[in-house]
Amino acid sequence: MKTIGLIGGMSWESTASYYKIINETIKEILGGLHSAKILLYSVDFYEIEKCQAEGNWEKSAEILGNIAIKLEKAGADFIVICTNTMHKVADNIQQKINIPIIHIATATAEELIKNNIKKVALLGTKYTMTQDFYKEKLIKAGIDVIIPDNDDIEVVNNIIYNELCLGIINKKSKEIYINIIDNLCKKGAQGVILGCTEIGLLVDNNDLNIPVFDTTYIHAKKASFLAIK
Repeated sequence: MKTIGLIGGMSWESTASYYKIINETIKEILGGLHSAKILLYSVDFYEIEKCQAEGNWEKSAEILGNIAIKLEKAGADFIVICTNTMHKVADNIQQKINIPIIHIATATAEELIKNNIKKVALLGTKYTMTQDFYKEKLIKAGIDVIIPDNDDIEVVNNIIYNELCLGIINKKSKEIYINIIDNLCKKGAQGVILGCTEIGLLVDNNDLNIPVFDTTYIHAKKASFLAIK
């Protein structure tokens, strides 16, 4: 079994989901007392979010890159960055190490293609929704990506940072998310990407009438399969 290197803590709530999904998947496939070989480095999210807010992506890339180096030296066979937003600096991190980074958007695109999704709604942080580093992976795979309008982008982003990343699950916020997704469905979305690893804590398949692609689940499953491939 390969050793998975997790860079987590962004936020720790969703990293806990990664740990759970990966171990459940390994047990399901291999049976018995099998569990995953995992090296986890959990950051202080305050430091990373400060870099995001200040637009200091170079510093965040340096922090996460140094962590990736440590995980490689410790024996990780590949790296999983347990967040969508920080894949903005995935290429910078990859340049520092000799083991692969499993990109969350690439794994998600594979799932969309399997499900014949041609046009998808994307929810996430404002960085993920508005910048190209994530969407370009989907577009290159032949998938049309639509995002909320500017006001709704701010609403989605604020709920992520002020509630979900703090472990706050608010019924009213769920209703807001569902309404935003419904509006994107009216624009032709065949499915919705939960493009922030915390959103799956708030919304799931049971809440919507279209396919839900939870990036935490997709990414963690991908890591599990690669670990035993």
